[in-house]
Amino acid sequence: MKNKIWLLLVAFSIMVGSCSKDFEEINTDIKNPATVPPGALFANAQKELVDNITSSNVNLNVFRMLSQYWTETTYIDEANYDFNTRNIPQNFWNGMYVNVLKNLKESKSLIPSQDRVLYPDAVQKNQAACTEILSVYAFAVLVNVYGDIPYSEALDIDKVTPKYDKALDIYDDLVKRLDAAMQIIDSNAGGFGSSDILYGGDMIGWKKMANSLKLRLGIMLADVDLAKSKAIVESAAAGAILDNSNNCVFQYLSAPPNTNPIWVDLVQSGRKDFIAANTIVDIMDSLGSDPRIPFYFTTDAAGGYSGGPYAYSNNYGTYSKPADRLLVPGFEALLFDAAETQFILAEAAERGMSVSGTAASHYEAGIRESMAYWRVSESDIDAFLLEPEVAYATAPGNWKQKIGTQKWIALYNRGIEGWTEWRRLDYPIVNLPEDLTYGDIPVRFTYPVQEQNLNTTKWKDAAAAIGGDDVTTKLFWDKF
Repeated sequence: MKNKIWLLLVAFSIMVGSCSKDFEEINTDIKNPATVPPGALFANAQKELVDNITSSNVNLNVFRMLSQYWTETTYIDEANYDFNTRNIPQNFWNGMYVNVLKNLKESKSLIPSQDRVLYPDAVQKNQAACTEILSVYAFAVLVNVYGDIPYSEALDIDKVTPKYDKALDIYDDLVKRLDAAMQIIDSNAGGFGSSDILYGGDMIGWKKMANSLKLRLGIMLADVDLAKSKAIVESAAAGAILDNSNNCVFQYLSAPPNTNPIWVDLVQSGRKDFIAANTIVDIMDSLGSDPRIPFYFTTDAAGGYSGGPYAYSNNYGTYSKPADRLLVPGFEALLFDAAETQFILAEAAERGMSVSGTAASHYEAGIRESMAYWRVSESDIDAFLLEPEVAYATAPGNWKQKIGTQKWIALYNRGIEGWTEWRRLDYPIVNLPEDLTYGDIPVRFTYPVQEQNLNTTKWKDAAAAIGGDDVTTKLFWDKF
């Protein structure tokens, strides 16, 4: 009898153990693990950032319209500055805070938990530096789009109604964060390796990217505090991205789901919503028949190049469209390139800052780097730079018009930066939608509706601090 009881107990214990194991396996979500490696979060944050910046989806990114590189055909609300129907400011805000900055914060917090044999101290410091540099990029974009934003209390689960920090204060802190990140970078050690989709773990590249961001932040302050701007620019200039071999590039793949979002929006979807805006085509044609035109746009119905009137209903078949190169699923995206650096240095020289070279030499280098990136031939580049409308000594207008116009052209397909430079330097002169004045053109996004409803007090304080939560309220660096 005792033997039978013992056998029953053994059988029962085996059955319970088996059931417990099966129950545990069934209730473990292998697609959503409880812990995620920091590299995976970092890779996801990179892709989300580049997708947000690159997308042409009218629910998220309308900056190519704001820059007047593209205009619309049938549905023309966004080109006429209707941002609220599709809740665009909220979608962009959430994409940056939730999908980018939150992932970067979580990635950084998990770095110390890694095996120190596989990830020694120098590697972990490099990884932390990468998360900081990319966070600076994302926060700077948010400041340049909205103005004052949640920063010091952002991303804190215990601060559900975060305060809005002053945009200038955020800029100051972002520069400090870049300096601190560069200080801990060990160029001889690795970083995130294959999880780093921008530089593949090359820390020399990351240091150049950090200096380039610092350079951009510095020049943005030139009309606010020239002495501060000068110090920042001069400290970053030599270490920035100076040629196309060091561009910060995100290489999309030729097959879904990691394809360029422009291909997704325009080709995979089969939509015919966008054409070239007459603004950019007319300006490029007036400046010595810019040889980048066939690399930016297709020919029109007549075999030439023409843009549709900005913000008006347009026939898709009549005008030039985005060039075929942009519509390839694996077409790369840029976060920073040498052309931008060279134009910043040209402006810095004009403002009396100590950077090597003259305004004219950097201006020419900016055009050369832009054209080389778009695969314009060397002979065509040389000929273009001799055009009286282009050569620095004879191009029309003051230095802001010369540099601002060519920088805006070079920033094509980088709508946020094109819009930012137009707002800051006030060139080129763009076109107006019907019944609007130049002063009606948006110079910022309004704050999201969710902030108005869920963070009402802090939103009201922020709106009052910047001069009103309106699209026509100028940001702190937009002085003219």
